[in-house]
Amino acid sequence: MGRCAGNRDLRGWIERLTERNGFCALPVVVGKSQPLAFRRWSPGEPLKSGVWNIKIPKAGENVRPNIVIAPVLGFDSYCFRLGYGGGYFDRTLATLSPKPRILGVGYACTEITTIYPQPHDIAMDMMVTEAGVSLPHKE
Repeated sequence: MGRCAGNRDLRGWIERLTERNGFCALPVVVGKSQPLAFRRWSPGEPLKSGVWNIKIPKAGENVRPNIVIAPVLGFDSYCFRLGYGGGYFDRTLATLSPKPRILGVGYACTEITTIYPQPHDIAMDMMVTEAGVSLPHKE
């Protein structure tokens, strides 16, 4: 899979969300093989480097999200995602009750026939790409 044209920069969306009294929480790796924490963050608040040099909030309370936006390397028509390794999103989603709404974000050209989902994989509720929104295919 090569890099596709498009932009997955969600900062403008986050700014509009906070203007409407919503809030954003960024995922934080707490430890190897542990579920992610979600730390509240607003544009302009300081960030620091976390695991794999991914930016995370320097401060902020941990919150339980009702919507999770998950980046994808690939996805299939059933809205299963191929992630960046480690199983953090699936492990985290399995612990959240009630389950939040899960939105995948990626490029349309990364859709593949199947990711060969495993029993621990959790399907997304929808996939958002530059081509539009896809809902899971039902058999």
